Amino acid sequence: MQLNTQNMPFPELREWFEKGVMQSLLGHDIFFIDEGERNKPTLLLIHGFPTSSWDWKKMWLALRKEYRVVCLDMLGFGFSAKPNNYKYSIHSQADIVEALVGHLQLANFHVLAHDYGDTVAQELLARQNAGIGQGHWLSACFLNGGLFPETHHALLTQKLLLSPIGPLINRLAGKASFDRSFSRVFGARTKPSETELAQFWCLINLKQGKHIFHNLITYMSDRIEHRQRWVDALVEAKIPLALINGSTDPVSGEHMVARYKALGCRLDFVAELADIGHYPQVEAPALVAQHYLEFVQEWG
Repeated sequence: MQLNTQNMPFPELREWFEKGVMQSLLGHDIFFIDEGERNKPTLLLIHGFPTSSWDWKKMWLALRKEYRVVCLDMLGFGFSAKPNNYKYSIHSQADIVEALVGHLQLANFHVLAHDYGDTVAQELLARQNAGIGQGHWLSACFLNGGLFPETHHALLTQKLLLSPIGPLINRLAGKASFDRSFSRVFGARTKPSETELAQFWCLINLKQGKHIFHNLITYMSDRIEHRQRWVDALVEAKIPLALINGSTDPVSGEHMVARYKALGCRLDFVAELADIGHYPQVEAPALVAQHYLEFVQEWG
């Protein structure tokens, strides 16, 4: 694939892009990577908001040793298409993930999700429980995310984007405000570097992507509307479930784990990471990989 180097100034991002393929799925160009030996178990990674599959970069080699690893940039994120006049929803993202599963003919696979991807995974898990999902899940692991709307402590920026003045807030927001709000959800000793912030910002702005932030943020409303369906998915799960959670995350830290347990959701493995924030796979990738492999070796 040819890259516009002006829009992609970081060699690491270019290398990530070159690992992947752009595929038309349900009428949209979706970027995905599929690497690893076909005789190994398959692991599907689902990223969060407002980032992309790049979130998994630091864990990639550790996971590749054990799995055929598949990840994608969901619609509106990273290298994938970012249509403006489109009603983004968790259900439509789940449809795209299933279209990729069908395209790759994945029969049996594990799932590791984060943040927005957790909610997409909950919808997909509901379909698995009902026997109508694409492929067969072997296990699912959730990193920090708003599994329950009542424990999702949204940042002020997120609340404003969801409000009637969301489009205006989106136009006014720039890199400086992004750096501040994004860094806030990381642990005190694991903040992203200036280079990392610039890389995340670059991926967000590809294909003029920032202009759809106020459209993508509607997932917060989806979580409220479909709460019971998505909580039931966790309670009624027929496969092993795990949580690997950064405890100091102000958005979905230790308070989310406590709520998960209180609701009686299936939980076969839990690792609570002290001093780690909302992006454990970025902040402590080796530790997350270690815990994840422990989970699958025991339960998968």
